[in-house]
Amino acid sequence: MRRSSKMDKQYTPTLQKKYTDEIVASLMKQFGYSSVMQAPRLQKIVINSGVGQAIADKKLIEVTQEEITMIAGQKAIQTISTKDISNFKLRQGMPIGVKVTLRRERMYEFLERLVNVALPRIRDFKGIASKFDGRGNYTLGITEQIIFPEIDIDKISKIMGLEITFVTSAATDEEGTALLKAFGVPFKNDKK
Repeated sequence: MRRSSKMDKQYTPTLQKKYTDEIVASLMKQFGYSSVMQAPRLQKIVINSGVGQAIADKKLIEVTQEEITMIAGQKAIQTISTKDISNFKLRQGMPIGVKVTLRRERMYEFLERLVNVALPRIRDFKGIASKFDGRGNYTLGITEQIIFPEIDIDKISKIMGLEITFVTSAATDEEGTALLKAFGVPFKNDKK
């Protein structure tokens, strides 16, 4: 039985809908933009994990790749070393990390899971530091992958850290902060 064409609507993540309905208007008001296109937007989220121990243990890179794939909901790829470094016993072409780039719907879904589920699971969580790169982009370091509910604690072999980079179209750190705060990213309120 075929559904009617009215039922074939495109799925829109909750945060994407919130961005178009509420966040753009509040950013336009806050920064005095004259056009909707001037409002900063989230372009992509990059999840990256460096696995230096993979030089000694080849299985570790595959396990990390599976875990990052489960966390992101999209297949992660291995990053390869570009040059030889003898002090680290590293040869060119060896896998040294794992990364995945999320865009569009998957990006918004991951951000919602991160803010509402994963970050509150961090022990003694009081917010994240608001240190941007000067161009409106933000990198969040996570020390344990077990804060994500997709990871089964009983099956992990090693606690690994990862970095989550939010790439925005914001020109300044102030605009980037306002954008991520509007999405619900819990920054610390301290101004030191």
